[in-house]
Amino acid sequence: MRWKCSCAYDGTHYAGWQTQNGQESVQEVIETAIEAIVKHRIVIHGSGRTDAGVHALEQVFHFDYDWKHGGERLVKAVSTKLPRSIKLLSATPVDEEFHARFSAVSKRYHYRLFLGDADPFLWPYCLSVPRQLDLNVMKRGMDLLVGEHDFAAFAANRGLEYESTVRQMKAVELTLADRLVLVSFEANGFMYKMVRSLVGSLLNVGLGRLALDDLQNLLESRQRTPLVEASPARGLFLEKVFYA
Repeated sequence: MRWKCSCAYDGTHYAGWQTQNGQESVQEVIETAIEAIVKHRIVIHGSGRTDAGVHALEQVFHFDYDWKHGGERLVKAVSTKLPRSIKLLSATPVDEEFHARFSAVSKRYHYRLFLGDADPFLWPYCLSVPRQLDLNVMKRGMDLLVGEHDFAAFAANRGLEYESTVRQMKAVELTLADRLVLVSFEANGFMYKMVRSLVGSLLNVGLGRLALDDLQNLLESRQRTPLVEASPARGLFLEKVFYA
């Protein structure tokens, strides 16, 4: 039996989603929690990686196990074994053809900026911007990113070769609530540090450090340069994974 599950987590003290040698990951903690309930070795498969320090409002994963007590009881049981930094949101039986990663059609991330100096309760989950930020010119820069583009200039190298660095950016939006700015990205796929690099570049546009032409040239160059700066991980949230 295959289970499709969703979870939320505070990634502050984790080495990312994926299990790594010697560093605690979100995947590892969830697998250990499920194993404590079902008394069986479990491997979960996520919709994709999130990097160290990145958070999730809804990460999706699947695993196979013949649990006969329903999704609600599975959530309640596993939740007793999870730390407060991870919350299992749902568990639903699905067809065995479903795959959390390969069945996904798009994902949405958002990045949180705070205009000014964030208080101690917001600071761990956003990037404070103490200088004047031109949100209108940032929105114009965001418009340049929508559509199908080669985003190689905004992908960091982690020693893996991508089959393609072309992605379909479905939407880039900015919302403002008081002094909290959310910059959201929805695309059919993201590469290593891609969102953080896009945010860093848009931030520099808003601060007047990069012109819109510079952003356009970076996109067209398909070459990462020192002009592309990745924003800190703490402000990034995986918001939702979409399936057909």
